[in-house]
Amino acid sequence: MKSLSITGLILLAVSALLFYLTTDFTVGGITISHMMGVMAGVGIGLIIGGMVGYVSKGSAIKAEEKRKEFKQLQKDKEELEKQAAEIAKREEELQKQNQNPQI
Repeated sequence: MKSLSITGLILLAVSALLFYLTTDFTVGGITISHMMGVMAGVGIGLIIGGMVGYVSKGSAIKAEEKRKEFKQLQKDKEELEKQAAEIAKREEELQKQNQNPQI
């Protein structure tokens, strides 16, 4: 987004320079072709901005899904570790009971 803003500022400066060279910033010097150029520039800017926004939103959604999946995998791992610890504890208790029968 930063590079897109810099590009936009450069194009704005170029358009201001070209406008100054052709009209000297006088209202009487503005013609219909200038207005058509302004509208075309706005249209192109909106199209490019829409495409960049769509792509960046898609990337952000994919990154968020990956983060959620990673958190879920971490929770699953913790649960499995707890279950493994419980099973190991039960096996240890069973081994102690088999070694020391208290009849």
